Amino acid sequence: MFLTCMETVTKELVSWMRGHESSVFSISVHASGKYAITTSSDTAQLWDLDTFQRKRKLNIRQSVGIQKVFFLPLSNTILSCFKDNSIFAWECDTLFCKYQLPAPPESSSILYKVFAVTRDGRILAAGGKSNHLHLWCLEARQLFRIIQMPTKVRAIRHLEFLPDSFDAGSNQVLGVLSQDGIMRFINIQTCKLLFEIGSLDQGISSSVISPHGRYIASIMENGSLNVYSVQALTQEINKPPLPLVKVIEDLPKKKLSSSDLKMKVTSGRVQQPAKPRGSKIQTRILKQDLTGDFESKKNELPDGLNKKRLQILLKGYGEYPTKYRMFIWRSLLQLPENHTAFSSLIDKGTHVTFLNLQKKYPIKSRKLLRVLQRTLSALAHWSVIFSDTPYLPLLAFPFVKLFQNNQLICFEVIATLIINWCQHWFEYFPNPPINILSMIENVLAFHDKELLQHFIDHDITSQLYAWPLLETVFSEVLTREEWLKLFDNIFSNHPSFLLMTVVAYNICSRVPLLNCNLKDDFEFFFHHRNNLDINVVIRQVYHLMETTPTDIHPDSMLNVFVALTKGQYPVFNQYPKFIVDYQTQERERIRNDELDYLRERQTVEDMQAEVDQQRVEDEAWCQKQELLRKAEETRREMLLQEEEKIIQQRQRLAAVKRELQVKEMHLQDAARRRFLKLQQDQQEMELRRLDDEIGRKVYMRDREIAATARDLEMRQLELESQKRLYEKNLTENQAAVAKEMRADADAYRRKVDLEEHMFHKLIEVGETQSQKTQKVIKENLAKAEQACLNTDWQIQSLHKQKCDDLQRNKCYQEVAKLLRENRRKEIEILNAMVEQEAKKWKEAEGKEFCLRSAKKASALSDASRKWFLKQEINAAVEHAENPRHKEEPRFQNEQEDASCLPRTSHLNDSSEMHPSTQISLNRRAVEWDTTEQNLIQKVRNLRQRLTAQARHRCQTPHLLAA
Repeated sequence: MFLTCMETVTKELVSWMRGHESSVFSISVHASGKYAITTSSDTAQLWDLDTFQRKRKLNIRQSVGIQKVFFLPLSNTILSCFKDNSIFAWECDTLFCKYQLPAPPESSSILYKVFAVTRDGRILAAGGKSNHLHLWCLEARQLFRIIQMPTKVRAIRHLEFLPDSFDAGSNQVLGVLSQDGIMRFINIQTCKLLFEIGSLDQGISSSVISPHGRYIASIMENGSLNVYSVQALTQEINKPPLPLVKVIEDLPKKKLSSSDLKMKVTSGRVQQPAKPRGSKIQTRILKQDLTGDFESKKNELPDGLNKKRLQILLKGYGEYPTKYRMFIWRSLLQLPENHTAFSSLIDKGTHVTFLNLQKKYPIKSRKLLRVLQRTLSALAHWSVIFSDTPYLPLLAFPFVKLFQNNQLICFEVIATLIINWCQHWFEYFPNPPINILSMIENVLAFHDKELLQHFIDHDITSQLYAWPLLETVFSEVLTREEWLKLFDNIFSNHPSFLLMTVVAYNICSRVPLLNCNLKDDFEFFFHHRNNLDINVVIRQVYHLMETTPTDIHPDSMLNVFVALTKGQYPVFNQYPKFIVDYQTQERERIRNDELDYLRERQTVEDMQAEVDQQRVEDEAWCQKQELLRKAEETRREMLLQEEEKIIQQRQRLAAVKRELQVKEMHLQDAARRRFLKLQQDQQEMELRRLDDEIGRKVYMRDREIAATARDLEMRQLELESQKRLYEKNLTENQAAVAKEMRADADAYRRKVDLEEHMFHKLIEVGETQSQKTQKVIKENLAKAEQACLNTDWQIQSLHKQKCDDLQRNKCYQEVAKLLRENRRKEIEILNAMVEQEAKKWKEAEGKEFCLRSAKKASALSDASRKWFLKQEINAAVEHAENPRHKEEPRFQNEQEDASCLPRTSHLNDSSEMHPSTQISLNRRAVEWDTTEQNLIQKVRNLRQRLTAQARHRCQTPHLLAA
């Protein structure tokens, strides 16, 4: 299983997050938007949304199981709830276990299934398959209340607290969705049922509450989506808190009754307190309070706030409360929250100017970069001047970082700032606003001439000591807390307050500025944080606002605050249009030239890449050829070495043979000598008596032995010479055999090449013949297929006409049946209306006549179509049998044959149809059904015959080639 993260504007895939083995049923995101927890039945995983990498993984035993793991609002605590009712709290950064909630009492223990936490993260509500609710105090870490729901509730499916704008996150109203599809809203302190939505007939499947608690969206069990207004459902929720300032008034002369303090609240409008019946409003009192009423209406802000009271609170504390700062800012700026208009700007996508924003303004957080890019693009789509404003990212960045989780509010705050506090900034575009800088310089000249003279002496203009502060709205020189405190005062006062802040910042920094003599030092001072108390600067601003003369005061040259219009944003055209248009045209021209250059460079790079690739391929081919050549030489050397080894082996074998022959000769000689010695001994014993004869025979024998030895030596030499001759002949025979084998191999190779050439030529001849035959067969097959298609179309047309005829016949029968029924009723009931009956009969006879005429026309049409189809089928059969036969025009013959059809127009239309005629028509209809079946069978037979002929013609060229 894996999770996908998508970009909501571009609809592009940002990242895949893998790691879960089972389905994910819960996703919880940290309030900062940096971390997210995904939960499945067996594990929970913590993700870093900046890098989309998994930081930690929670593994548990399979027998326990996870119910839900989520972040507590406004804290770094992770709450994990398991199926055994154990609840643990973990630290987000270190994942150290902070505490564990104790087990609930056994008398009221339930299996927790659903959970809800208040916006301040102090109270946890838990429920399950029971009508009891457990409320846990997470600060005290104990169960402080058990709420029993009505008896109708048997199980709780969903819990959610109803937000309130004035309860500081300690939500008191809890929505409980039960198994009966009804969502009940109760007060957890008073345990009182306030209101409920849904019913038994229209049950709720799931429900969600808007962040401000104004609307409830519910998906019903029947699939519909209902949106409820909380203000219309109850009068006890979203009441403004009591005012912080209490005014003690004198006792009125007339004692007020309790009815004077009651106010009737209805949805959609705010009504005034109910008037007492016996009192009247006097005109004199209205005249006295007219100015005060106008002033109070002027200072009234949305959501029940008053600007004068907020200014008094701001001067007393120096800043607004952190919890309510964003709420007060939205009320002071009177933001319209135009969701539709903002969505239309966002839907236009990223502006071309800000496509490569990360290159010029590298931001570590990808989410913050996307929000900044989206906000700047929306401003550029709102007005074209903002696409050319170089300092717009610097001006918008602090607000983007502050409102990164609510882009609509971020856009409207920046737009309101530009319209009111950036008046006349774009009149000298693209240069800095000289008129605004002149106002600042005039005020500085009046309040601190020495500092201004120091700036003049060192050639420091207002573009250096005032403009950097304005274009960055002090975000570079102040910390986050100082910047928020400053803008609490800026948003609560006239737009000239921002310009006075620039003068006050310079005056309060006059000591280090007077010590600066280099231009680089001044630039560094106005682009970096300095050791300056922001409270002193704000007090100096209020002093300048009060003591500056009217003729040089910026409020006389700047308009009062104007809020954004509701529904659609106002048109912003306070800039020199011709300069912007010229810059836009020049930028477009430069962009087109750059695109042309990039296109040409891409073409050159592609050509160079092709050349390099070709060179690499050539080098690879040469290397491959070199390797093949070396491999061939290596094989040849190996072959020579093998031949040398064979020759040496043959020589060793011949030497061994010679040694064996010599040994054989020695053995034969030894045996012969032993035998001769034995004979000599016997003869010596026999011939002792004949000494003379023995002497002579011994002498003769010695001579014969010597001759025999010489003969043996000669025989030895003859054998060696025969051996050498035999080896020479053997070598010559081997060379001849090798030469003959090489000649046979060359002859066989030439024979194979000749046979392959003849075979390829035969294949080419066969393919040419086959292509010609296939072409003829395809033409014939196309013609036959066209004939079949025409016949099928005609058959379908006839079948459709037959169905229409049967339908009409059925309709006529039903009409006739109705007429007969009407006639029967008229005879029984209306005996007096004879004339009317006669008229009806005439009308019925006329309809029957029309019916018979229609049947006659249908029969004639059927006969004509039947004849036409027979002619077409016969022609198709003739064409299939003899496809090369030229088809003759048959238009004239068809007309002649059509003229030969039986004509029945001479029949008298006014005469009734004879029964025999009706029978013949029915018989023709039966014959037509049979004919239609025969036609279908003939078409099938014709297709089979054409297929067989095509197969036979496809096989013929191959047989000829064989």
